Order: sequence, then C-alpha cells, then structure tokens
Amino acid sequence: MSSGAMAGAYCLVEQLPVGNASALDDGRRALSYGALLQRVNHLAEVLVAQLAGLTPAPLALAADNGVDWIVADLAAQLAGIPLLPLPRFFSDAQQQHALDQSGVTLLLTDGSDARIAPGAKVIAELPDSDLSLVRRLGAEGRQTPNPLPRGTGKITYTSGSTGAPKGVCLGNPQLLRQAEALVSAAALDRPRHLCLLPLAVLLENIAGVHACLIAGGEVLAPTLANLGLSGSSSLDPARLTRAIDHYRPNSLILIPQMLSALVQAAEEGWQPPRSLTFVAVGGSRVAAGQILRARALGLPVYEGYGLSECASVVSLNTPGADRPGSAGKPLAHLSISFDGDEIIVAGNPFLGYVGDPASWGQHSIRSGDLGHLDGDGFLHLDGRRKNLLISSFGRNISPEWVESEILASPLIRDCVVAGDARPWLGALICPRPGASDDAVASWLAQCNRRLPDYARVHGWTRLAAPFATVPGLATATGKPRRSAILAHFHRELEQLFAPRDGAELHPRHPTTMPEINP
Repeated sequence: MSSGAMAGAYCLVEQLPVGNASALDDGRRALSYGALLQRVNHLAEVLVAQLAGLTPAPLALAADNGVDWIVADLAAQLAGIPLLPLPRFFSDAQQQHALDQSGVTLLLTDGSDARIAPGAKVIAELPDSDLSLVRRLGAEGRQTPNPLPRGTGKITYTSGSTGAPKGVCLGNPQLLRQAEALVSAAALDRPRHLCLLPLAVLLENIAGVHACLIAGGEVLAPTLANLGLSGSSSLDPARLTRAIDHYRPNSLILIPQMLSALVQAAEEGWQPPRSLTFVAVGGSRVAAGQILRARALGLPVYEGYGLSECASVVSLNTPGADRPGSAGKPLAHLSISFDGDEIIVAGNPFLGYVGDPASWGQHSIRSGDLGHLDGDGFLHLDGRRKNLLISSFGRNISPEWVESEILASPLIRDCVVAGDARPWLGALICPRPGASDDAVASWLAQCNRRLPDYARVHGWTRLAAPFATVPGLATATGKPRRSAILAHFHRELEQLFAPRDGAELHPRHPTTMPEINP
C-alpha cells in the first residue's frame, strides 16, 4: 500500500507544533510534541511496510482511550491509510456490520475488548505500544470490500436511529479544516483538554483531540474506566468528578447526561475546578435553564450542534458569541440554509457513505433537523423532522423542545414525550435514584407553566431503568431511538393515554396518580 499522506497530502500531522511542550498524557504515558511526531512517523512507516502488497482496505482501530489510540490515529493519517475507529459500545452485530461493510481485514487493537475479531491472528506487535496488528479470522476469504469515495481518510460509523449503522467517509483535509475552524471559533490557546468521551466518537476525536493539538495544547486521555465510564450508559459521577479534580483541565466535551450528572454533583457540594474555561455540550438539545444553572455552579457550559456528515460540529456558542437556548453560530467555513424548516449545511460536506456511490460528491447536507436562524445569526433547533408530533387538535409539537425543559432538572435522567394524534402529551420518565413521584410531578408542573397549553405534559409513566440499559433504545451519545422506545413501551403508553372516568382525561401518573396540572 502506498503512503499517500507521506507523499505530501494535506493532513493534521503536518500542522502540529514541534518542541518539548507536553502533547499527550494518559496517566501511564506522556509525550512531548517532539516525541509524538517521532512516534507517529515511526508507526506510519511500520504500517506502510506491513500493508505493502495487500489489497487496499481500511484499517480498524479498536482500543481504549489513551496515548496509543491517538498515535495510531495520526499515523494512519500520515500513512494515507483509511482508518475505521470502532466504538466499543456498539453491539456485536453493529461491530461486525461496520467491519464487514467497510471490508476491514486488519485491525489495531489493545485486546481490551474480547468481542473484537475473536480468534484473530497477531501479525505484529507494535513498538512502544500496547497495540497489536491483527488479521480477522477468515479475512482471506472475504468478499471484495465495498467501494469508498476517493480521498477517504476516516470512516465513522454512527448508530443513528436504526440498528445497522452507516459508514460516513471523511477526508483528512476536511478534518483539518474542521479542527482549525473550531480553534478559531473557541479562541483556544494551548488548552489542557480532558477527553471524557470515547475517542472513537467523532466529536471527541476532532473537536477534542485534533483541535487541542492544533492549538498547541495538551490532550489528557485516561482510560474510560478511570473516568467512571463503561459501555455507553454507565457513569460513576463520583469517579468522574475526582478525575476532573485530578487533571484540572481547561476544556471538556459533554453529552447532556454527563452535564446533568455534573450539575447534580455541584448542587450536592462538588466544586468544579477554576481551571475550567470552556465546556462544550452536544448530542441533543439542552434547555437554556440547564445551561444557566450549570454556569451558576461554576461549569462554563456552551451548547453546540453537529453532524457526522459535517465532521462533527456545525455551530457552537462561545464566550465571544453566546445565546443560551440556541445552538450557537455556524462555524466560519460552513453555511446554513433551509428547505422549509429543514437545516441544510454546506461548506465542508462528507465524501459519501461506504458502498453507496449515489451519496458521493454532495455539495450540501440535508440534516433532517428543523431549525431557524435568529436576527443575530444564532441557530435554533426545533427538533427532528421525522419526530414531529401532530396533536389531535392539529398542533405541531417538537418533542425535543418539551423534553429539554423536563431534562433540565437533575431529578430526571431520561425522558421521551409522546402524543402523536392524541389530545395531550404524555411522558416516559426515568427519574434519578431517590427522586420521588411527588418531586417529579412538582417539577413537571413547573415545566408546564413555561410551556404553551398545547405542549404541556398531562401524564407520565415512571420507568425503572434508563433507555440505554435496554439494547436498541438509545444511541451511543444517549439520544433516544424514538420508534424503538414507542414500540417497546406500547402497553405503558396505551395505559397512559386511556380515558378515565368516562370521557375525561386526567393528568395523572398511572400508578400513584399525582396531579401535575398547573
């Protein structure tokens, strides 16, 4: 396999600083920028030599967070080898789908996930690393890999709203443009960034690692277990706050569930370190009240919005351009337009999907999200087009809007609002441990006072466990898979919406019947 990037292609590695300043630290290994460049160059040469003469195909990376993961990511870029970072939180079927569809035969792995390539043959132990290069069992007899768009440098599989993830193909120059735009927008200057999300998540990979390195900062990447994280939904807030206290970073990237946990910890006495200057939150809509509550507690939180097809972040609130309740202003290299209310993004589109030539070469991306720009250029999200509820009175309601208000309380862990073709809205709610039915009902009454009458929740069902604990009910970033949830809880929803006392509907919890109507 030839080394496209080593022959002069434009990639992140060429833009890294040099010298003795600290670049990476995972608690076991630390590298200066000079040592990082040496490691990356050496590994790139090893990969090119190992893959020489083989049929060109993507290389998969399956490992825990750490220095080795980042070095491998940059080395693949430098070597011009398409890289598929494989999320460990994918189900077995999703992992195999990603590997099979993209035609992966060789993987870099630290062996931390036994489900990855069982029975694989080790080809080479990599120098100064816990990673091994392995061949998938039976890979020699596999079919020809699906075609990739020309220039593919990274393939990111997002679980999305269906069980079979799509492979989004991105070019290395596109990733570099994205990192540079983020550095400019957030005015990052040599930050200490603590990676809280798995590095295989594109948002952390690009907005976290790449942007921090471009800005000459230090990337802190301890293992996920050291952060109190396991799978896609298990979080130990006490361990997470201890890690933040230990590393004292300047920046973090959170998903809403993490933000809720940190807000609750702060309300219970945890003091966020004063070193924090920029905490980005994305993945799903966050209510303005939650943002302001977090800031009052010492968490400088700024909401953003992104798409994998746009190399992660599309818009972002920043200290210099901030409007809580919005998703911020579009990054400078992107442009936003609308088809009806649907958000269309142009300026840095993906190359296409794996094995789907009809998707290649698009100049703009239809997001499937509803939104609008206000008079000052801030983007406001109004929900997913396919999720729009139409009440039996003909009112259009975005469930994400109502859910963001409900989720603003630390009492609530998960919430999905239902009510399509119904006269009122109901909610499936998983409270946090210790939250009583009366406390939840009181909070819903407060939310209802802020909402117009047609968007108020008039009944709710208490769930015993978060959506993510049931396979297929949530994505890796915690977004609910609505159609799966509505099908899974069909019986509970029918009970929730059933008329009582003849014709009149009462706003009541179906078990304890607490009144929540304001």
